[in-house]
Amino acid sequence: MNLPLITRAEENNERIAIFTDEGAFTYQDLLHISSQMATRLLNHTEDLQEQRVAFLIPPGFEYVVTQWGIWRAGGIAVPLCISHPRPELEYVITNSGASIIIAHPNFEDILRPLATEQNLRFILTSETLLDHVGHLPEIDITRRALILYTSGTTGKAKGVVTTHQNIQAQVTSLITAWEWTSSDRILHVLPLHHIHGIINVLTCALWAGAECHMLSKFDAEVVWQRICDSDLTLFMAVPTIYVKLIAAWENASKERQKTMSASCAKMRLMVSGSAALPVQVLEKWQKISGHFLLERYGMTEIGMALSNPLHGQRYSGYVGQPLPQVEVRLVDETGEIVPPGSPGEIQVKSPGVFLEYWQNSQATAKAFRDGWFCTGDFAIVENGNYRILGRMSVDIIKTGGYKVSALEIEEVLRTHPDIQECAVVGVADPEWGERVCAALVLRSQCQLTLESFRKWAKEQLAVYKVPTRILIVEELPRNAMGKVTKPTVVEIFRTSSALNYSDSQ
Repeated sequence: MNLPLITRAEENNERIAIFTDEGAFTYQDLLHISSQMATRLLNHTEDLQEQRVAFLIPPGFEYVVTQWGIWRAGGIAVPLCISHPRPELEYVITNSGASIIIAHPNFEDILRPLATEQNLRFILTSETLLDHVGHLPEIDITRRALILYTSGTTGKAKGVVTTHQNIQAQVTSLITAWEWTSSDRILHVLPLHHIHGIINVLTCALWAGAECHMLSKFDAEVVWQRICDSDLTLFMAVPTIYVKLIAAWENASKERQKTMSASCAKMRLMVSGSAALPVQVLEKWQKISGHFLLERYGMTEIGMALSNPLHGQRYSGYVGQPLPQVEVRLVDETGEIVPPGSPGEIQVKSPGVFLEYWQNSQATAKAFRDGWFCTGDFAIVENGNYRILGRMSVDIIKTGGYKVSALEIEEVLRTHPDIQECAVVGVADPEWGERVCAALVLRSQCQLTLESFRKWAKEQLAVYKVPTRILIVEELPRNAMGKVTKPTVVEIFRTSSALNYSDSQ
């Protein structure tokens, strides 16, 4: 049995699937070349049998072909982040137990030595694919399909495992709610190691038989040019991207601004997610584009759960109501459902909810209560719409659409020779949602500049995890139990003049 995603692609053979700077690729191209990739991966075996295949490829046709090739060979796709330094890539490859690494030539220098050290099979996307296509295995939709790494309160990122069935449920829910059709054209500007870019944009587009226009990296001027030049119908981004697009619009000439605004107005839907959308950004974007951005709420573990309506009233600061096939409830600390108008933890039940944390049965068991996934996010329902109040854990920071663990960053910062102790917090910021900030206690006689600190940290951490503000303090505020009081640290940042890194992260 073919995967439904593949069967649907076969019905759209001649239509354009992926559009990149290299040209347009049809669904037939995608099917043919992904089957060649699957044949190479199988390497004369019948089925990868859920072997993990890690891959590091910039957004584009090769990324999609590789992802589909892994699935069609019976493997589990483990996408890596193109901006991650070696320690983070190594962690994901090792933790997932990947047996094969696929890399774009740009990343050969960083990944080939890793593959050699760990005795893993290494494939470059530039290698010529076999002309023939071998027999591909039948893939049951209950099989594991994808592992995405997401930060948790325990520090190191956990591997979130979704099956083909989970992905299908996540996609069909959004296609129903947002009325995707094969005549849609979407511009893809999001990272492809993250659920927002993989599911909400890429897989929804390909399930619907639509066109996905992919940029190799985000550039505000290039995005505006594409919006003006292409007949796009959909656009999805994180608040940080909308902030950058607003800045580019404001720097344009009056004549150019008119063209940019008119091009936005032609689209049928613009969506914002992965972080809270500041009201001022929503209002500015509405003035520029004519679109009241549709906000929604989701997580790597559940796909999307809540959404403002496609048709009908949307409210700023709210994430709407449960999506099709999704049940949502709010509960108190004892697990009791809260009365109307009272805040509670969001719990979710749906066929889109993930299968497990990879090889972490303890964390998986802890994440569920009576079959409901416990999100760790607080919300309240007002006038039938959900409003997110924040996270139950102060140790998860949402910055620029990424969810990062303060505990993980602290562990890394403590390895710096000049840092004795540290506390990492998220401080509210209109552009990034939250900025990653670090209060540092230095060792005796040591000094540290923000520039040298960030240079060091970038060699250890993904750039969006590197603090953009630091404060040198004599000691960290602690409670009677000796635990650092994070809310006090946040307050210190709000009232002190910290060293700031104000350029793009």
